[in-house]
Amino acid sequence: MKITISGRNIELTDGLKAAVEEKLGKLDKYLTDEAKANVTLSVNKDRQKIEVTIPVKGHIIRSEQVSNDMYVSIDLVEEVIERQLKRYRHKLIERHQGGDGGEAFFHQEFLEKDSDEPETIEIIRSKRFGMKPMYPEDACIQMELLGHNFFMFRNAETEEVNVVYKRRGNTYGLIEPDF
Repeated sequence: MKITISGRNIELTDGLKAAVEEKLGKLDKYLTDEAKANVTLSVNKDRQKIEVTIPVKGHIIRSEQVSNDMYVSIDLVEEVIERQLKRYRHKLIERHQGGDGGEAFFHQEFLEKDSDEPETIEIIRSKRFGMKPMYPEDACIQMELLGHNFFMFRNAETEEVNVVYKRRGNTYGLIEPDF
């Protein structure tokens, strides 16, 4: 796998580059030399962030991890990417995409290997709550009060179920259904 490392508001030291290459190098057992990983390290106040994007035909394996230590962020992102690769492998096998679904980026042994992870997604918790009508701005306030990254509500103007979510830069997004 080819790794391209870039930085924003951070000096890319040899130690950081070596840590990224060592951790992501563990993924070589899954990916061939044709796979490319784009890594961006950035610092914003006390937030040490790493973003890893690995495009595989028609899909993107991606993770973004933030902590107060860049080396911790690097460790976390490697675990998430590895989990995503295993899930993607299951998708490829289940769909029998015969050569056009990204298999060229994976080692054949990895694709053929039996996995000990469950092949289905299991919902372990379900939650019900009443949705009183409110305006999107009020939903954003409620979301902040709860400390969540998103909030589902019934829009007072349209009577439809909407979702507000937190975006980068302290901005908000609104998701509305399109029937």
